[in-house]
Amino acid sequence: MFTEYLWAFVIGGLFCAVGQALIDYTKLTPARILVAYVVAGVILGALGWYKPLVEFAGAGASVPLTGFGNVLVEGVKQAVDEKGLLGVLTGGLSGAAGGITAAIVLGLLVALIFRPKEK
Repeated sequence: MFTEYLWAFVIGGLFCAVGQALIDYTKLTPARILVAYVVAGVILGALGWYKPLVEFAGAGASVPLTGFGNVLVEGVKQAVDEKGLLGVLTGGLSGAAGGITAAIVLGLLVALIFRPKEK
């Protein structure tokens, strides 16, 4: 059990370290880096290479933005199997609906609880 936490920490930390290095040593904006992470997750998921990483690192691979890209791909694959070509358009959102809903609801709750202060 300890090794599962260790590998999740190491792999998740590597994702963060690479992102920080891209911020520090390139002229890429954080928004472009975030998009690149999601696209990398989509590509690795489509090739079938991301699933073994998730099985090995657990939350260290499934929580970062690359994991979101992988969830989109898995949703599309499942929807295409069930609905055919229409699944290409609907599968990504249905696969990631839980995470998207949680982000919206929690964002709303935080906005209602906390008020920004003027500087």
